Amino acid sequence: MDALQAIVLGIVQGLTEYLPVSSTAHLRIVPAFLGWEDPGAAFTAVVQLGTMAAVLLYFRHDLWRIARTWLASLRAPELRPSLDSRMGWYIILGTIPIAIFGLIFADQIESGARDLYVIGTALIVLGFVLLWADRTGRRDRDLAAITRRDGILIGLAQACALVPGVSRSGATITAGLFLGFDRESAARYSFLLSVPAVVLSGVFELRHITDDDGAGLGPTLLATLLAFIVGYGSIAFLLRWLVRHSTAIFVAYRVVLGVVVLALAAGGVIS
Repeated sequence: MDALQAIVLGIVQGLTEYLPVSSTAHLRIVPAFLGWEDPGAAFTAVVQLGTMAAVLLYFRHDLWRIARTWLASLRAPELRPSLDSRMGWYIILGTIPIAIFGLIFADQIESGARDLYVIGTALIVLGFVLLWADRTGRRDRDLAAITRRDGILIGLAQACALVPGVSRSGATITAGLFLGFDRESAARYSFLLSVPAVVLSGVFELRHITDDDGAGLGPTLLATLLAFIVGYGSIAFLLRWLVRHSTAIFVAYRVVLGVVVLALAAGGVIS
């Protein structure tokens, strides 16, 4: 991977990680459109650490409060009913499914799941499911009303994002909407829940970056830095957008992109 590819893919990662359009799909599709080689699952996972750093910075006060209260509740039972303590437990519970399925299907994730037909189909299907959730969800709950059941179900939805094209934020926001949360609360919890999963995935894949067929350390670091900078702005944009707008624009984008990918793949234009 050269510097130009690293710059483009870093910006793409930052723009798409927290929008419900699947950054993993874009890191596979954009190189295919431009005639570049697939950067691979390892590059994708490590560059996500850049956008994860953006979440840590943006939500630093929330995350610190949750972590501090959760740790304190281990010694002080009276703190366990508090929202921050419960959020700590729910984030842990919600991370378990993606960790288990990620280990079980590691080989498929790094190979077959990156097939363009799989990605195109996932973009379209999840797009319509997201639209359904947005149209039918009650949107009358905020994060103060979250329960253990919500944490587990949203965690199971997050595990679906192991398939490129599904989108981690798309799947978790969709689940949150189905469970009655308002759009901003669903997105905010989606971002908080993503922290352990992305960190574990990125650290697990670091070992492949310097392989002979890997992207290389230098380009990966450059792409990760750009993903951090652009990702911070992307988080702020989505939270502001969802206060007054629906997810329809993202649904339309997903469906159009999915159809284009399937058509070009079927025609042999991209592979």
